[in-house]
Amino acid sequence: MPRELRPRTNRPSYVALAGYLDDDDDKEEEEEEVRPGPSSKRGKSTAFVEDDEDSESDFAPDNAEKDVVEEEVEEDMDEDTIGEIDNEVEEEIVTKPISPKRKRGPASNIAKGKMKAENVVKSVGSLSRRQLYALPTPNVHHRHRAVPLFSRVGRVERLTTGPKTFSVPSVALTNGFTKDSKVTDRVNKSWGYNIGPGPLWELVEDRGWFKEAVTSGTGVDTEEKRRPIVYPEIAIRDGWKILTAQEAAAYLPTDDVTTDEGVLKPPPPLQCYFGPIKSQKRNNLQMFESLSMSTYSTESNAHVFNAGAPVWGLDWCPIYIGDRAKRGFKQYLAIAPFPSRSHSPDIGRKVARPSYACIQIWSLSSTSSSSSRKSPSKKPDYGQMKCEMVICLDSGPAYDVKWCPLPSHDPTSAEHTPRKLGLLAGTFEDGSFSVFVIPDPKDVRPRGHDDSAPFYVNLSRPLLRIELEETACWSFDWANSGLVAIGTTNGCIAIYDIQAALGSCAEGEVASTTVTDILPTHYITVHQSAIRSLAWIRAPPSSPSGVPCLDQDPTTIASGGYDGMECMTDIREGRGVVMNRTRDVINAMAFSPFGGGPITLDHENTVKAYSASPSMLARGHSLFEPQGPVWSINASDYHPQLAVGAADGSCSTTNTLRATRRGGAAPFFVHKIFQMDYSRNAKEFRMLDHFLPQESLERPSVRSKGKGKKDNPAVPSGTGAWPQAVGIHRVVWNHGNGLAASGWLAAATASGLCRVDLLWGRWVQDKIPYGGIEGIRFEDEDAMEVDSDVSEEEFD
Repeated sequence: MPRELRPRTNRPSYVALAGYLDDDDDKEEEEEEVRPGPSSKRGKSTAFVEDDEDSESDFAPDNAEKDVVEEEVEEDMDEDTIGEIDNEVEEEIVTKPISPKRKRGPASNIAKGKMKAENVVKSVGSLSRRQLYALPTPNVHHRHRAVPLFSRVGRVERLTTGPKTFSVPSVALTNGFTKDSKVTDRVNKSWGYNIGPGPLWELVEDRGWFKEAVTSGTGVDTEEKRRPIVYPEIAIRDGWKILTAQEAAAYLPTDDVTTDEGVLKPPPPLQCYFGPIKSQKRNNLQMFESLSMSTYSTESNAHVFNAGAPVWGLDWCPIYIGDRAKRGFKQYLAIAPFPSRSHSPDIGRKVARPSYACIQIWSLSSTSSSSSRKSPSKKPDYGQMKCEMVICLDSGPAYDVKWCPLPSHDPTSAEHTPRKLGLLAGTFEDGSFSVFVIPDPKDVRPRGHDDSAPFYVNLSRPLLRIELEETACWSFDWANSGLVAIGTTNGCIAIYDIQAALGSCAEGEVASTTVTDILPTHYITVHQSAIRSLAWIRAPPSSPSGVPCLDQDPTTIASGGYDGMECMTDIREGRGVVMNRTRDVINAMAFSPFGGGPITLDHENTVKAYSASPSMLARGHSLFEPQGPVWSINASDYHPQLAVGAADGSCSTTNTLRATRRGGAAPFFVHKIFQMDYSRNAKEFRMLDHFLPQESLERPSVRSKGKGKKDNPAVPSGTGAWPQAVGIHRVVWNHGNGLAASGWLAAATASGLCRVDLLWGRWVQDKIPYGGIEGIRFEDEDAMEVDSDVSEEEFD
């Protein structure tokens, strides 16, 4: 005789137990039929959830018909926002009448839905399952476009003609992004029609904010006043000297093999294949050697060069707009390599000084003379890369380097020599945060030195050095020219106001010493382990009346650590707030003024953008998912294109202001700029480029894996393991040299190979919406306004 099972009975109503319904109401509710949509009794709302015939296990397969309908509903929703938005439109599930037993859900989960069939039941299980935190419920729908953090008063500059790399750009003043809601809406939507790897030159504008900007007088909307020169009184430190090649050998990257005398050998040439996939050619690049990719493809404007060892630090040097033409529009890159390919830093361990390392200063300059640049040329000039100078340090290799975000060089008209190129800050293996005054290579180059080879300068003393006894400095970010945030290996964020300390270095005896006696203005414990990355939310604080205080420092920091926590910290409160938690190291954090918040990582290598706007604080949406762990993320002040470097050897870009819904005129493209590959047997690299754009795909959740629609594209699967040497350690947009240079992207790899690309965008079907850039910006106030919603039929 089979065992008799216990009969299933109705579950108690928690609504009735809580006192929201009396016994009479309960009886009436049990007697009435199941009807679609919410039911209301005496102002109370109750949701009915059908009791399925399954085991109610999360691991049991779902009903087939139910899954098909849910898949159709979920296609139109952003999966990353499920369970996070207010007034969710609940899923509508068509079920067969199988004598359901009714039970009541909480009254707060009711929302009005559109009836599709006779028997429709509301389900919110999938919404609450994806919710991780109890976030504030805003009145702004989460799927709205990016919200600006503050409204800047005034106009902005834009390009009027296609930019040329080494010539004076043509600019004009136009209405800024935050002029009014109409301009904001049109500019945001217009950026969504970019299907190219880089920015649309017609739309680039400077959305960066610095308190040093001049806000009174004439021309306050020009780059000259918005990004002025800072620290003109600081000069080159005493004690620098030129080293010979033999003396500098100890500071340069080396091989892991020693000679018979026990001296480490210089790094061997890097063997790499370049060119189209079917006709690649091998090239042996020595350290300090560069290569123009136009050698293999006439359409390429990229440059490749070898730094000699894995590169962890990379940044473009800002140049003042008034000095660019006098310098021949030459641009500079700071490259910080490790001592060797096998070097592996230990988190929190400080090396004793002196620990020899170097920072390389590379230049991107025109191949033609100044006189020939004035005459028009049919062939574009993409320049040449050259290692100008090598800075020899005793602080150990740099974990990260960043120039002062505002121009800090001496003008070309300065009478004293040597002039400085700028202030370069970094965190180093000796546990310190240091700021160095980098000399201008033109002024310190030895006479008779070969212009094709770099020269070596020893800087023994930094301008400023910050050391903490109980921890080591690991990551940092500039808020402006005078405020820095340092992430330490014990999970604390130290805030330093270094403006006064740097200014005092130009006075008397202090000019020849290193400033070390400086205390932090804030020291806040945020993470439980080392802080791997952090970024300032560069927006001005507001007064109680809501007016932005443009002359004050920013107050909010986004950070990520080895504990998997992503936090936002208001230094005025003295504590951090968790905005997300993952089971991985947060290697990258960037702030995007176009996205209105930080961009960082989520689970399964997903790149995710969060909002810092009070109306949508900490709400995020996924951008795309590389095939490997992400090493670096970088956003620009001039455009919404995001650059991502991953451990699988890919350097990719995508548009952060793409359309809010899939299936529109512009697809969600991810552009792979190049891909590194390595053969362990032959010990050779290859660099692949000119990839077709890929549409970003979302990895299916565990719940939806069994739902298969035949037309759904398969998500590409990676191997999960890659050679260490193919990783892209750093990607950086050029955001310090004006609108015309905003398309330059630099990337550094674990092999020591670095690359710069000039990337520009492209309109869908090469058609500008709203009748042109003048219509997008509302430059003609008297012109007839067209509908703000661009019809997709224009692009059909």
